[in-house]
Amino acid sequence: MSPLIRWFHQLGSPPYFDRFATRWVPWSYLLGGLAMAVGLYGALFQVPADYQQGDSFRILYIHVPAAWMSMAIFGLMAFYSAIALIWRIKLCEILAMACAPTGAAFTAVTLVTGSIWGKPMWGTWWDWDPRLTTELILLFLYMGVMGLYAAIDDRRNAARAAGLLAIVGVTLLPVIHWSVVWWNSLHQGQTIRLFGKSSMDASMLPPLLWMLAGTKLWFIGSLLARARADNLRREAGKDWVAKLATGDALGRPPQ
Repeated sequence: MSPLIRWFHQLGSPPYFDRFATRWVPWSYLLGGLAMAVGLYGALFQVPADYQQGDSFRILYIHVPAAWMSMAIFGLMAFYSAIALIWRIKLCEILAMACAPTGAAFTAVTLVTGSIWGKPMWGTWWDWDPRLTTELILLFLYMGVMGLYAAIDDRRNAARAAGLLAIVGVTLLPVIHWSVVWWNSLHQGQTIRLFGKSSMDASMLPPLLWMLAGTKLWFIGSLLARARADNLRREAGKDWVAKLATGDALGRPPQ
């Protein structure tokens, strides 16, 4: 067995995952926070104002990373759910459900910042634009996953039911992405491409890349922290959890 496959098998062990998450959560939050701080500083103080939108365009540096994360996290949640349903891997159930709150938060940030940005650009806080409407549906799907998971007492059955909703709901993601192409939309088309030429000026891209990196690292920290908490709740009563409660996280005898 290759070292990588062996590591994945070990990661599926609840005690091993707890140690892994405990080690990497602080680093993910720290590096994510630093990256976002660099990105926000560049967005506010280094990037010139847009020649059409002026300084109002700067909300892009929050809106765009949040929008990308809202879709990426839902896709990841559906991926974990599919693995959990097919191979019955408990850790994937936990990770899938841990995705939902953070994904919902990014979706809410996307909608709020989009409304703030839309007011000076469109003259209204809200319009039933295809991109805005499908993003709102995405928020409802996140809430549905969280609500279904909370409504069923058995954690494994709850994760499977909510995971099935996530797998079905992932079909919305291409609709969100291509909505500005398929329908007449107030929302501007794609101007930023990580692969290929962007219509955005090159001097404006570095802060956005920092923000993208920061939000991903922050999400990793949030995912591991939430998954660790759920893992501990599910494993309550096991010897290794009892040892953690007595300060024996490293296997030392209680003092």
